[in-house]
Parts: sequence; C-alpha cells; structure tokens
Amino acid sequence: MEKSIKKYTFRTGLKPEVEVVSLETLTKSNQSLLTGPHRTDFYHLFLFGNCSVSHLVDFEPVKISPKSLLFLGKEMVHQFDKSLKYKGRLLVFTDSFFCATETDTKFLRSAALFNSMSGGLNFKPGIAAYKTLVHIYDLIEVELSLPPDKVKQDILKNLTHCVMLLLEREKNKQGPVINKKGAEMNYTFLFKELLESDFRRSKKVYEYAARLNISEKKLGHSTAKILGKSPKELIDERVLLEAKRLLIHGSISVKEIGFQLGFEEPTNFIKYFHKHAGNTPAEFRQKHLSHHSS
Repeated sequence: MEKSIKKYTFRTGLKPEVEVVSLETLTKSNQSLLTGPHRTDFYHLFLFGNCSVSHLVDFEPVKISPKSLLFLGKEMVHQFDKSLKYKGRLLVFTDSFFCATETDTKFLRSAALFNSMSGGLNFKPGIAAYKTLVHIYDLIEVELSLPPDKVKQDILKNLTHCVMLLLEREKNKQGPVINKKGAEMNYTFLFKELLESDFRRSKKVYEYAARLNISEKKLGHSTAKILGKSPKELIDERVLLEAKRLLIHGSISVKEIGFQLGFEEPTNFIKYFHKHAGNTPAEFRQKHLSHHSS
C-alpha cells in the first residue's frame, strides 16, 4: 500500500506567512517528504526555470515545461517527480497573510488562479511576463531579508498581489475569461468555500442554500451559470475526490474511509462510490495499485 497522505502546515513562528524558496534547495533537503503524497494549508506558486518534470496532482501527472508556472490551491494532494530535477522558485503564502480585509478575500476568491474552482493550474506565461515574474520574486526575497518594520507586511502583500494580477492577465490572454461580476459568481464561490470545509458532514443542497440565505433554486442557477454544474454534482465530485485520495494514498479500510466521509454504514458508502465511480472502492483501489505496480 502506498504511503498515507501527509498534511503540512505553514512553518510555525514564521511571520509574515509568505516565503520564496529555491526549488533546488527544497528538493535536496526534503526528498522523502516531497516525493510522497502530501497536502498543505497554504498556496503554492511554482515558477519553473529550465527543467522538465512530471508533477503528480490528484492522481494526474502534470507535465512541466521550462519557464512555466504551476499553481496549487490549499488541500490539493500532490507529489514531486521522483527525479527531483526541479529548477526555479516556489512562492508560498497563507490566507491569513493575504486576507487582511474583506476586499482581499474577495480578490483571492475570484482570481482565476487562486480560487477553489481552478484547482491545479499549469501554463506558460509570455516571455516578458516571465521576466517580470522573476523580478518580482527577486523583490519579495529582498524584502523578506530585511528587518521587520511597519511597512514590511504591506510591501510583501502588494508584491504578492502584483504576482497574482500579472498571472491573471496572462491566464486571461490564453483562455476564455469568466465574468466574475454579479451575485451568481459570489454565491458560487461562497458555496464552494462552505463545501470545502463541510463536505464530510453535509451532503444536502438545501443545507448549503440555507447557510447562504438563498433558495436551492437560486444556488442551482448560480452554479449552473458559472460552472455548468448543479450543486449536487459539485458535492458528489468533492466527496468522490476525497474518497479516491484516501483509497489511493492510504492504508485504512474502506469502512473507515466511509466513516471519515460521513457515511454511518459501510454499505451506503460502497453504493455511493459505485454509483459515481462505476466500481466499488475495493475495485478502484486494486485497479490503481495494479496499474502502478505493473
């Protein structure tokens, strides 16, 4: 059985909660931790140099090309390429670092890169944008090296904000732009935030709608317009994703996984999984292990 999913939190005592690290240094000092499945409570923004690796993100290999970018949201399960031939830098930061105001939170929630709709995102920015990103990462590193003062936090947040805005511009150049204005977008993001924290306990659409103080119909209209999916589909997708993570990366029993995901009876979890995945949890686990051992 593969290793269980490790959970890492931001380094205790490091203030402000933002850091730029060399990928070469990181991979040399944390080989065993990085190549195993793990998740974090902070955001990752990889800025790759001249390297070509395969980063595993929620069961799917992401082919990394030179001078590209990979964003990973909180709680995503990922693994570094076992070759560890990474070059470039990694920007990490927490919600508490960036979200000092409601405006900050709304920006983070609605940005194309930094919301839970996007999940993992890999793309290659233009040459000029890449050079600018390198420069901003340099500035963040310089600021982090300076002694604390009254404006240090604001400067670091503004620089991080610039990174996100630049990437937002580049991403929008390369694909369709979602209209981020209006109540539907706001309801959809709020629903996704509630879902992320409560999917183990609550699987009923009406419970989420009630917490948002809107009708089920209004919530359904919002998610359909923004994501093309119903709230029930999004709930099932999130539960199934976590079930697959635990089946693939853990050694606990199917019964225990069902309990962790809020199913009081193991048979109910097995039926639910089979309905949405097309096979039983045990069959899914065996198929994955056979595939990776062959």
